[in-house]
Amino acid sequence: MRAMILAAGRGERLRPLTDTTPKPLIEVGGKPLIVHHLERLAEAGFTDVVINLGWLGEQIPEALGDGSRFGLRIHYSPEPPGALETAGGIVHAQELLGDAPFLVVSGDVLCDYPFDTLHRLEMETLAHLVMVDNPPHHPDGDFGIVDGRIVGNTPDKLTFSGIAVFRPELFANLEPGVRPLRPVLEQIIVEGRVSAERHTGQWMDVGSHERLQLARQLHSRRRKLQ
Repeated sequence: MRAMILAAGRGERLRPLTDTTPKPLIEVGGKPLIVHHLERLAEAGFTDVVINLGWLGEQIPEALGDGSRFGLRIHYSPEPPGALETAGGIVHAQELLGDAPFLVVSGDVLCDYPFDTLHRLEMETLAHLVMVDNPPHHPDGDFGIVDGRIVGNTPDKLTFSGIAVFRPELFANLEPGVRPLRPVLEQIIVEGRVSAERHTGQWMDVGSHERLQLARQLHSRRRKLQ
């Protein structure tokens, strides 16, 4: 199974930091956000990682190289100017992702979810989402889980963590271009073709200055306790 780290976003809410540094290279705990993912993917047994490139994307290959120092092979997917959004970025990178199910991880989250669990996943659905409890900045959540399947209409919604496994056929017939992920998912949710699980461990969306500061504080506290 290959993994894809979504790293092309502009990071508007983290300006002015992201005026000169792509969001995945912003540091927490002395290392870039994206390096936290790479290290944990390598530990989980992944060998090939695709990274899409957008805003200031040239800095990412300069920082990470070919991935050999992480025990990985990194494949880069440069995108045209302007955001392709999540589904558009996946469609653009399809040749690099291959014809087997692949893991997708948002580059701006910190999470202790065990990636090796997904590496061993036997999928019967087109997509498998990792859901988390709703954070303060997203209190209404995204989707619910009923009998291991994602449902849209339920009062007990959880938040999509930005971690998922997809079958390539979900994107095979989509036209290239700008395309968000949610409408793609909603179409197959009503067909019961999206499975899910709830992760109750550490998870944080590092998408604002306040959450970045909190992530750095929490990481510092954990290091002091070790």
